[in-house]
Amino acid sequence: MSQWTLYALSGVVVLAVALYGLFSSEDLVRKVIAANLVGSGVFLFLVALARRASGGIPDPVPHALVLTGIVVSVSATALALALARRLGGAADDTRPSGSIERETDEP
Repeated sequence: MSQWTLYALSGVVVLAVALYGLFSSEDLVRKVIAANLVGSGVFLFLVALARRASGGIPDPVPHALVLTGIVVSVSATALALALARRLGGAADDTRPSGSIERETDEP
């Protein structure tokens, strides 16, 4: 088994485990982490596909795509975590919107 085959198989395994985690979990943060793992599995698989020939240099285009994808996934993760935090905070808030409660020391 060559190292490229090992990279491709490990990418497929990471992708499969992450898809299971993405669809089986109800927690938003776990879904964001699983979505990141899906992207990592795809990136690993793309790097494995970059091989041209057994003795040649790898194709640089998939490597450039993976590098660009990493930058985009970091930004998307930050956005997803901010949205998950906002949705989680909105679920914990039991006051109706627009109401202002004052804290007083009087009974």
